[in-house]
Amino acid sequence: MSRPFELENRMPLRTITMLLAALGGIMMAALPPTIGAQAKTSQMSNEDVKGLFATTCGWCHANGGRTAGKGPQLAGTKRSDSFITNRIKNGKEGAMPAFQGTLNDTQIKGIIHYIRSLKTE
Repeated sequence: MSRPFELENRMPLRTITMLLAALGGIMMAALPPTIGAQAKTSQMSNEDVKGLFATTCGWCHANGGRTAGKGPQLAGTKRSDSFITNRIKNGKEGAMPAFQGTLNDTQIKGIIHYIRSLKTE
């Protein structure tokens, strides 16, 4: 006799549920903890910012922003903090996506601090 939601030669619902829960946990562990979430403090650690930059900005700004890639080199930029904040939030049509709603103010400030700390190669 089979239990409810069990078919012959198929996994029991309980097993499927446990597998899905495990998969969800693995997926959540693979994501940086700050993306899409509000930072709980007014500052982020250097490691958090480096990870955030790598997973959000590093696709286009090569070598951690030190050299040009699809996007410009960020190390040594003469742009103001307000310009960079605006560009991160609103993007640039055809060149950079907008991250308003994805990154919060603490994360954006952390990225700007990271950019200011970069040394050109």
